[in-house]
Amino acid sequence: MKIPVKRVKPTDIENIHDRVVALNRVAKVTKGGRTFSFAAIVVVGDGEGSVGHGLGKAREVTDAISKGKDAAMRNMIAVPLRNGTIPHPQIGKFGAGKVLLRPASKGTGVIAGGAMRAVLESAGITDVIAKSLGSSNPHNVIKATLDALIHIRPADQIARERGISLNKVFNGN
Repeated sequence: MKIPVKRVKPTDIENIHDRVVALNRVAKVTKGGRTFSFAAIVVVGDGEGSVGHGLGKAREVTDAISKGKDAAMRNMIAVPLRNGTIPHPQIGKFGAGKVLLRPASKGTGVIAGGAMRAVLESAGITDVIAKSLGSSNPHNVIKATLDALIHIRPADQIARERGISLNKVFNGN
């Protein structure tokens, strides 16, 4: 079953924060010497359930970061949150990257490593336990984390699909 991705327009969001996750310097050797260029992976979010990622490449670091931020704004998605955490455990995969996200009780904080932490904090998730099970490449980890967040379904959607009330979902009555 293909899950529809809930895209977010950056014009609808007021205060977007960006975070540089990784910066890579690449050297091209020519007869005139080395030419350096930079690649920046940037994560943007509003801290209230919207998050996106982008890759920017340029000869200057600042240009690469601004290109990455623009790309991230175009790729923003909505994440269903419930009391600062995610509604249910979810596994996300992308390439060799595999991540496990589990909801946590209030006060736990974001227990996650580098690239995953940036995505989760930018999305506004305050309590979650996350583990990277596959590749440690930041590209794959970010995309696997976003894959997991895309596949999270809110309780009201699950109740509609099952044809039951929200009260029955939470209380079993």
